[in-house]
Amino acid sequence: MLTPAIRTMPSGSPDRTCAIARRLGSALRPGDTVLLTGDIGAGKTHFARCLIQSQLAIPEDVPSPTYTLVQTYDGARGDIWHADLYRLGGPNDVFELGLTEAFESAICLVEWPDRLGSLATPGALSLAIHPGETDNARILTFSGDTDLWAARLEEIFDE
Repeated sequence: MLTPAIRTMPSGSPDRTCAIARRLGSALRPGDTVLLTGDIGAGKTHFARCLIQSQLAIPEDVPSPTYTLVQTYDGARGDIWHADLYRLGGPNDVFELGLTEAFESAICLVEWPDRLGSLATPGALSLAIHPGETDNARILTFSGDTDLWAARLEEIFDE
C-alpha cells in the first residue's frame, strides 16, 4: 500500500536542500525514522549529512556509511543512526546491524530502505528525492502516516 504524499517541496540548490534537512532535524526525536529514497546521486547522503550536522553539539565529519553500513552520532536529543543499506543482501542482514533496536530508541536515517523489507517501521517518514529541472535542483516528497507527520511537517515548514 502506498502512503500518501504529505508535502512536496522543490529545492533549487544543495544549500536549499541542506536548509530543509536542518528544519526537519529540528523536529525529530528518538524513535523517529526517516527513510530516504532516490537514485544514486540524488542527494540522500547530502540530506542526511546536513540533518546530522545540525544536531551535533560538537561539529564532526559525517561520512557516507556506504562501506561501514551504519554510522552513529551523539545528537542533541539522543543517538542518531545513519544507515546505508545498498550493499545488504536482504532484511535478515538488518538484524546483525542492530538497526531494529535503534528504530525504538534513536533517530534513524535509512538510505535504500527497500532492503528492510517488512522490517521497516510503520511510523517512518519517507522522503523521496528526485531530480529537478536543473542539475542542482531536487524535488523532495515527504510521505507517511498523516496522523503522525502532517502536523509536524506543517509546524516546521509553514512557520
